[in-house]
Amino acid sequence: MNPFEDLPGEVSHLLHTLAGQDLWGPFTTYTPFIILILIVVLIVIFSAKRQLALVPKNRFVGVIEFFVDFTRNDIGYGVLGPAAKKHVPFLLTLFIFLLLANLLGVIPGSTPATGTMGTTVALAAISFVYFTYYGIKHHGLGHYLKSFAPSGVKPLPLALFVWLLEFASMILRLLTLSVRLFANVFAGHILLGVLAILTTLFITPLIQAFSAEAAIFGVAGILWLVLLTVLYAMELFIAVVQAYIFTLLSSVYVMVATSDH
Repeated sequence: MNPFEDLPGEVSHLLHTLAGQDLWGPFTTYTPFIILILIVVLIVIFSAKRQLALVPKNRFVGVIEFFVDFTRNDIGYGVLGPAAKKHVPFLLTLFIFLLLANLLGVIPGSTPATGTMGTTVALAAISFVYFTYYGIKHHGLGHYLKSFAPSGVKPLPLALFVWLLEFASMILRLLTLSVRLFANVFAGHILLGVLAILTTLFITPLIQAFSAEAAIFGVAGILWLVLLTVLYAMELFIAVVQAYIFTLLSSVYVMVATSDH
């Protein structure tokens, strides 16, 4: 009786589950959770809007106002200054979606929407299109493209080289935004899944039949469970942090795209 013998097969099944399976056409096992999150975001926004008041009437409105104030002041005005006013709705929607997606993915049995590259690339593309649009709107297409090479850089070959580097850096923001979010969420769920498997494999023999060997495995299973609980709490914290970082970087990229310097 060695619990580690079943570990490779269980981990393989875990990875297969997290990879997602096709349901119908372009829809995968991630799709229902993405739709659910979108519905929840809409419900939260419209419910909070109907209950807005000078003094919050209940805890729900108070929580929503906290996130609105945090996004507006810390992520919006803290980065963009007075220009943040028109960007706060986008940043708030992005932050709430990411936060709910990350937190929902931590619930046992759910599939993390942000644990697939398809979702994170789509979110990064939305952010990319957003800050590029406002960069072009602020500078005009010609000046926006020209802004990738700082004025005064000479000779021309060096200016062209700098322009190419800056342009490539701008394009790579798609990759950095999407991969950072995906890697953190996916790795976290693999770790939690493996610890949950180890807990089950080590405790199951004790439940099936008591013996000295099973008792030893049971103690080890309890230790795995304690570690799982600690890392689960950390994963909740990481879910919030990753939503914050993605939204904050999007705000920074808007600032860079619309900067006059």
